Amino acid sequence: MKIDRIRNIGIAAHIDAGKTTLTERILFYTGRIHRMGEVHDGQATMDWMDQEKERGITITAAATYCQWRGHHINIIDTPGHVDFTVEVKRSLRVLDGLVVVFCGVGGVEPQSETVWHLADEFGVPRIAFVNKMDRAGASMDRVLEEMGERLGVRAVPIQLPLGAENGFIGVVDLLEMKALVWDRDPQGVEYRVTQVPDPLCGRAEVARDALIEALADVDDEVAERYLEGEEIPPETMRRAIRRATLERRLVPLMCGSALRNKGVQPLLDAVLDYLPSPLDVPPIEGINPATHEREIRRPLEKEPLAALVFKVMVEGGRKSVYLRVYSGVMREGKRVLNATANRKERVGNLFRVHAKRMEKVEAMGPGEIGAVTGMRWACTGDTLCQEDAPILLEQIRFPQPVISVAVEPSSPSEMERLEEALVLLEDEDPTFRYHRDQETEQMIISGMGELHLEVLAERLRRHYGLRFKTGRPQVELRETITRPVEVQEKVDRVLGEEEGVYLCAGVRLRLEPLERGKGLVIAEEVPDKSHIPKHREVMEAIAQAIQDTATSGVKAGYPVTDVRVTILDYEFDPGRSTEKAFAIAASLAFKKGLEEGGSVLLEPIMELEVLVPGENVGDVVGDLGSRGARIEGIIDRGAHQVIRAFVPLKSMFGYTTALRSLTKGRGTSTMQFHRFDHF
Repeated sequence: MKIDRIRNIGIAAHIDAGKTTLTERILFYTGRIHRMGEVHDGQATMDWMDQEKERGITITAAATYCQWRGHHINIIDTPGHVDFTVEVKRSLRVLDGLVVVFCGVGGVEPQSETVWHLADEFGVPRIAFVNKMDRAGASMDRVLEEMGERLGVRAVPIQLPLGAENGFIGVVDLLEMKALVWDRDPQGVEYRVTQVPDPLCGRAEVARDALIEALADVDDEVAERYLEGEEIPPETMRRAIRRATLERRLVPLMCGSALRNKGVQPLLDAVLDYLPSPLDVPPIEGINPATHEREIRRPLEKEPLAALVFKVMVEGGRKSVYLRVYSGVMREGKRVLNATANRKERVGNLFRVHAKRMEKVEAMGPGEIGAVTGMRWACTGDTLCQEDAPILLEQIRFPQPVISVAVEPSSPSEMERLEEALVLLEDEDPTFRYHRDQETEQMIISGMGELHLEVLAERLRRHYGLRFKTGRPQVELRETITRPVEVQEKVDRVLGEEEGVYLCAGVRLRLEPLERGKGLVIAEEVPDKSHIPKHREVMEAIAQAIQDTATSGVKAGYPVTDVRVTILDYEFDPGRSTEKAFAIAASLAFKKGLEEGGSVLLEPIMELEVLVPGENVGDVVGDLGSRGARIEGIIDRGAHQVIRAFVPLKSMFGYTTALRSLTKGRGTSTMQFHRFDHF
């Protein structure tokens, strides 16, 4: 497989924007499947889990692949619900390009923003696709405006819709100045290429001129022709759009209706024309764990193997590890090094993945995405590499849970089975946590939202046959400090009854409060102590002790966040100081700093959007006020209003039911985590 003919893309959107339906059409038109399944019927290829079929939403990122114009396209269909944003994040880590789907009616919705900012974080080039153009109230112009306002991005239409609402029949290609019409084949396989209808010619000319001007701003080739008054051929425009997309200076904007089978084939062409191959993105960088030097791996077979695990699934007792190969070749039966866990693993069977189906292959080369079985230790974020050429790729960082429930098994024997199942779920889902409450002896499970925990509880009941009750949801709090403080702690004693085993070390720290959302930051300002044996090991022991202690603060045992901890100095006694002693001294100093720094608790604050009919705005705003919400604005959207607010999570349990009652079932809401804060 030629690497320049590979495309690794994701399809992402706000819930119900139509991305799974779009993926289904892509698989049908590329010949990967022979019948289109529908999400509302529970027949979509990519929604293969029972919970996905029943709820009509995507819960887990599903991988597949297809062929188009001699290219191999790996596709990951990601969830749109905020509780499963982790699936989007870990998928983006291994993707080269992204198709972001916007609802033509809903526009830029909250999860659209989240996805967009995650793509910015990973530097992923994008194409935007305005879906549902056949719906009443759909507007490509409004989506374009909202992309500029809410995403701060320069999107440029390369198509115009042909017709509107029920009369939507196709698109106008602004590069070729042709109309693509789907009006004869109900399945959308065949479409006509015709002249642009006269009523649209003027608007199309204006839009094409605007596209050329936008390209001239960012591309020298187009700028030169434009200034000299030359006609810009379509192929020149395609090259310019590709360069601008790869550099993330422009976002091509397209439109269609996936459910009505219109506009999908041009989107596939755009994926090949404008999104990168593995050769178009910078070589992957990592750290050599032996030398601590930065190294790169180019997407070539002759390079040493480097692959990143981005997902783990356990089905029927079999563990499947999903990965992206960045360099070298991974072969069946070979041994590799898990550089993250510092363990050797054996590559069992290798597979290309098509939703739930696994298709066996003997090897995977650079740029390929697939799955492997037979690995014991591999977890999400781990690097797999060649034993004689170790490298650690940047790990994926995940948000901490914000909501918890108590789980009470029906019998003591069920508790043991429950713990075994929870270990497997935690392997799969990096945003899921569990622990046993020391006071109540209850098992506490934590996740990203009520739906997240509902889905996990269903899996425990169905897949593992467990019987249990769940308590009321409780919010997860965090701890921080309110003022800077410097502290010092020293330990100097004999360990236990053993003679000659000493704990002798001193550590001095400075703790400072940070802006909300900055997390725990550990820095160093230690004077030059390179002459001290194992200086680096001492610093690592201190930093690790701070991280470990920060998982449980001094006020109520919640994790510590938004604090900068600077290691200022340490005291070393030759012959008596050990790494364990420094860890104990650092832990004591950190706890002392929390106490003296005015430790306070923070609660999860959510960003809320409520779409309601105009006549219900007053009632809904009043209800939100009683829940402690801070209204940020109310936006007019035709017959409906969008209320935006920040609200404490603790007051929002059961809100969906309350909103239905206030609006007679016509109101909808979306809520996503904003940050931990006072409110």
